Formats: sequence, structure tokens, C-alpha cells
Amino acid sequence: MADTLSALRSLMASHSPPLDALVVPSEDYHQSEYVSARDKRREFVSGFTGSAGLALITKNEARLWTDGRYFLQATQQLSDQWRLMRMGEDPAVDVWMADNLPEGSAVGIDPWCVSIDTAQKWERAFVKKQQKLVQTSTNLVDEVWKSQPPPEINPVVIHPLEYAGRSVVDKLKDVRKKLVQVKAHSIIISALDEVCWLYNIRGTDVAYSPVVHAFAIVTLNSAFFYVDKRKVSSEVNSYLETNGIEVRDYKAVSSDVSLLASNELKPSIQAKGTETETAVNGTIKAEESNNDLIWADPGYCCYALYSRLNSDKVLLQQSPLALAKALKNPVELEGLKNAHIRDGAAVVQYHVWLDKQMQEMYGASGFFLEETDKKKHSQTAKLTEVTASDKLEGFRALKENFRGLSFPTISSVGPNAAIIHYSPEAETCAELDPDRIYLFDSGAQYLDGTTDITRTVHFGKPSAHEKACYTAVLKGHIALGNARFPNGTNGHSLDILARVPLWKYGLDYRHGTGHGIGSYLNVHEGPHLISFRPRNVPLEDSMTVTDEPGYYEDGNFGIRLENVLIIKKADTKFNFGDKGYLEFEHITWAPYQRKLIDASLLTPEELEWLNTYHSKCRSILDSYLDESEKAWLKKATEPISV
Repeated sequence: MADTLSALRSLMASHSPPLDALVVPSEDYHQSEYVSARDKRREFVSGFTGSAGLALITKNEARLWTDGRYFLQATQQLSDQWRLMRMGEDPAVDVWMADNLPEGSAVGIDPWCVSIDTAQKWERAFVKKQQKLVQTSTNLVDEVWKSQPPPEINPVVIHPLEYAGRSVVDKLKDVRKKLVQVKAHSIIISALDEVCWLYNIRGTDVAYSPVVHAFAIVTLNSAFFYVDKRKVSSEVNSYLETNGIEVRDYKAVSSDVSLLASNELKPSIQAKGTETETAVNGTIKAEESNNDLIWADPGYCCYALYSRLNSDKVLLQQSPLALAKALKNPVELEGLKNAHIRDGAAVVQYHVWLDKQMQEMYGASGFFLEETDKKKHSQTAKLTEVTASDKLEGFRALKENFRGLSFPTISSVGPNAAIIHYSPEAETCAELDPDRIYLFDSGAQYLDGTTDITRTVHFGKPSAHEKACYTAVLKGHIALGNARFPNGTNGHSLDILARVPLWKYGLDYRHGTGHGIGSYLNVHEGPHLISFRPRNVPLEDSMTVTDEPGYYEDGNFGIRLENVLIIKKADTKFNFGDKGYLEFEHITWAPYQRKLIDASLLTPEELEWLNTYHSKCRSILDSYLDESEKAWLKKATEPISV
């Protein structure tokens, strides 16, 4: 690590102009949350493996910013050469740079790895001390990373209409209607999941996310797909051309954006999905229209591409695909429901297996009982966080349409469960312990949907404090899932519902409560969320969102419960203000552990909801389980009474 920092500082000193600081973000050229091995530059320089964070290297300091999910993990992983900066508690990176770097400092960035929003925010902060943002011509980390993995050449795959639910031509028509509405002649699409959703394709370029490293440009009369052509088979190329999409080399996006800026980007194939009132022979005469703007999403379009545009002619606004992708069509909704049923069966099978193993190997009382004989039955075999999560993956892999996991499984025992996004490693992970809480947060990618579920269990005798905390989390989980709210309500307004039962005891958690989920795409999907952080994006009918409150006690345990919900129209007795009302529908099916619940703390309404949910678990999952698994689930979902 010291050698890496020293090598980077040497490059910073020899750069023209010399750099006083170098920013190493987590993101790739597409501002992705999860990146390929080759793009894990921040992890390489810092040793911190979390999915979110930013490293800042100055002449004599190295600091890492990350959010509350990773405070504990970063503390454990960073060497003494690094200082942890806690987002929300310590000064933000732009504030810190502006206040602490000398006047006139040069701050280096790879403009491909920084969004327009971020770069402009930093430039505004730098004004008071005449500091400047310097775009490096190469990525300095790449120059010192001698063992950097090579780019992977994975095939682009067509995502069939039977799962996508809408044709590419129809989606392109919608995009072009949006362009006309905002007086734009084109849009640059950078977010990987948006490119894949628009063109109905998938890939394996990023672990856990079925996406392709690609850009797209859509104009009023053309569509382009920028990708390493070695990934495109003749079949896929024909499919794209049939849909009016021209395949160009990944690196050509830079020069083509320059051509776009001068209105000189010309297609070589006939476009599709261009029929509008101003269409002539299926295309729009852009030169005769008033559309002179280029649309770029400031949160996802990189600064390198933006720098090639005339800023006066750029519409900086969230991509129209973000909301379109989040509003699931009927085929996607049905696929998500089916995927979650199969996934729920796998989770129940894992529960059954794990219950048996804990009893046989550790003499645990098991999932149902609290008494234990404390005798470890096996002297040699042991169960670890990794071997357990591997077994869970095995159950999922047997399910129809399985394509892989949707994120690295968080399989965590005791103190590790207090690390919100803990990721166990085979060499260092903990052994399962019947006397400690076990939290597992996991999900899968299926052709018809993406899943994400968290359950927390105890195979011994939980303490009264653990039960009270689990029950408070459950009460918040139920309260949010049962909410009814008017159209126009955002997730920030609902977040409090999941926290109030914890606040009653002076407890809380440092993460959001819910995120959207993709349709065989990213497990974390916007633009909406449910969080203590404000985001003015209303929740809408046919969106998906998770419901996942938690509580984490450093050095002791962690608790989280998570289901995926679908937002749908609510049938209310009244309709104040003619707004229309919405509610949630649970599509995740797996039991909550009854012995971790202090039923005396639940209201009659909460008990009724819990018993009804458990009853549905039995009926929905029944046909996917064998007789012993059915018997286990029946016992796990017996009605609770006070």
C-alpha cells in the first residue's frame, strides 16, 4: 500500500501541471455502483472493499470517504496510512478540499470516472481559493496497477420479449417523444442498466449485474450502441440492426459525441421507432425542427464526454429512462412475482438445511426451541459464513431461470452482522455460532426478475434485548409495508414509519430503508428510494421497492428484515383531493423467526398481519417444497397469539 501511494505521488509531482491532490472514486466510466474487477481502482489504492467510497491522495495524506453502511468495515480494512472520513459526520470531500488544500491547488481526476454533477460541484467549491480541477489524460492508478485485470470479453445476449414485455422499437418511440418535448435532438445514455433496458440486451461484464459495458446515443432519426465489437455475435448484430441500432466501437463514443455536438453524427442504417407527427418517411428532419439540445444525465454522464459538448446546448436533466425502467410493465411485474416465489422456496430450503446442520454439528436448540444441550456433535466438521452462503447459492442455482447472484451474499454471525454490508472471505470468515444472531442478506438474478431478501435468525437462546430489538425492527417493517399514501408522496416522507418503533427505544440505523429493484437488472435501482436522505421522486404505481429496516450493535449483533414490495393503486373508501392513493404488495415469501419475536410488543393488527403473511407463505411455496420442507414451513408459520 505504501509503495502504491508513493508511486502515485511521484506521478502527481511529474504531471503537468503538478497535482496537489488526486481523487480516486469508486465508479467506472458509467458511474456504476458495482464495477468490474478492472475498475476497482479505489479498492486497489486503499484496501477498502466496500461498494461506495472515494479516496483522496494529497502530497502527505490519504483519506477515504464512505457512508454509514461501511464505517465499521472501513475502520477494519484501512491501514494506518489512511484516515476514514465518515459521510454525514465529517466534512464532505469538496468542502474538505476547498478548506484544506492550498490556494491555487490542482486536483487531478480521470474525467471518465467522475460525473458532470460531481465535477461541477467541486468546481464551485474551488472558486473561493482559485483551486482547479485538472483532467488527467490517463488514469494514474492504471499506470501503477501492474496486476490490473484485463478487460473481459463477454458476449452480449438478447433479452427476449417474453421477459422484457416491451419492444425496443416502442421504447425508442417513447425516448424520441421525450426528446421532442424538451426540444432536444439527441440523448447520451451512460448508465449500463439503462442501455441494456432500452435495447433489450443483457451481459456479464459486471459481477452480479447482467449488464454490458456500453454507451448509447439516440437521436430523432438514429440509434447507436458503443461496445467492444468482439462481444457482439452476428446474431446480436442482426438483431440490433433490425431494430434500427448501429453498432460502433466502444472507444468511438468520444469522437462521436464531438460529432454530435456539431450536428455531424450520421447513421449508416435506417432507424426504427421514429414515427411522430413531424416524421418524413419514418424519420424526423432535425434541421427543420427547433430541437437543438443534447440531453445528458448529470448523475451518470461522465465529465469527459460533457467536456466535448457546447455547455449552452446541453440539457442537464435526469435521463427519461430512469423512471421508464422503474415503472414495471405487466410482464415484468409477473416475472418478478414468479422469481420471488422460486427464490422464497430456495430461502426456506436453506432455513431447513441450516436448522438441521446447527443442531447436528453444534448441538443447537435450532430454529424453533430455545433450550440446548450445549454439546457439539461434530468434532471435525464446521460451518462458516462462506460455506453456509455457498449452500444458499446452491439451492437458488437449482431454480428455473437462475443466472447468478444479484450481489455478494452478506452472511454474517454475531459482531460481523453489525457490519451493515459485510462480505465474508473464506480465509477470514467466522464460524457459525448457535449462541449468536445470524443475518443473511442475499438475492439472485433470474431471467424473469431480480431478488433481494434479508432474514435474521438465532439457533440458540436469544436474549431479551435481542428479542426486543428484533421485534422493533419487525414493527417498523410491518408499518412501512402496510402504509397507504396519496399519489405524489416520496419515499423520504415514508421512511419515518420504519424508524419510529426503534426511536421509541433511542435506536436507529445508518442506511436507507428501501431501494428500487431491477427486472433482471441491477439489484439497486432508482430513481426513487425510501430514505432519511431527501430525494424528491414520488413513488408511483408499478414501481418496486424494498422494505428493510435494521438495527446494528457494534461488536455484538446486527438485525435486518427485508422484503421486496410492489407499489399499486389502493382501493380507499374516500379520495381526498382526488389524488388517488397507493399501497404496497409484498412479493417476498419466507418466514420471520417466531422465537425472536416478543409477541407482547406487537399490536393486534401487527399480529394479524404477521399470521396472514405466514399463511400466504405456506400456500404460495407449498408446491415448490418436499414433504419434510413443507412440515418445517408449517411449523415455522404457525399462528402467533399473545
